[in-house]
Amino acid sequence: MAFKDRDDLIDENYFESPRPAGRTFDSALLREPVAVLPVRRALIVSANTTVTESMRLMKSEHCSCVVITDDGTRNSKITGIFTERDVLFRVVDRGRNPAALPMGEVMTPDPETLLVRSTVASALNMMSVGGFRHIPVVDDEHRPVFVVRVRDVVEFIVEAFPREILNLPVGHRDTVHRQRAREGA
Repeated sequence: MAFKDRDDLIDENYFESPRPAGRTFDSALLREPVAVLPVRRALIVSANTTVTESMRLMKSEHCSCVVITDDGTRNSKITGIFTERDVLFRVVDRGRNPAALPMGEVMTPDPETLLVRSTVASALNMMSVGGFRHIPVVDDEHRPVFVVRVRDVVEFIVEAFPREILNLPVGHRDTVHRQRAREGA
């Protein structure tokens, strides 16, 4: 069945029907500093560190990115970021040898950052507008402190509304439509 536009997918009474009473998202949560998120310290390497070394560090620390600084320490300015997606799109997809490839060649240089006093709303805005999954958080001297991940924001929201989110029955699918038959041959 073809639809003329996406409004045909929604019952015309949907927007007119009353919403269930209950707790609404508290905008005060969005004004909290990013430091309230359940984050960990940033993993830091230098631009000369190989991709293989960085990937091993990421794996051992169960972290999905590393931050690159001038000298590979927390005391210098951030110069780049390297994420799991970069492994796929800048290394594997291009057939490059990660053992001989320095981070300086595949990192995202001069990444957008947030100051440690920035709000959760600022992080969400940057993630949404920029399409970022990781945002380095820096101090006033532009030295890395931690990285905010999408997962950190989700965990923060779940902690704020545990009853509403965690008490949903397993397999709750009020908004997800599953395809009944496989496509293709």
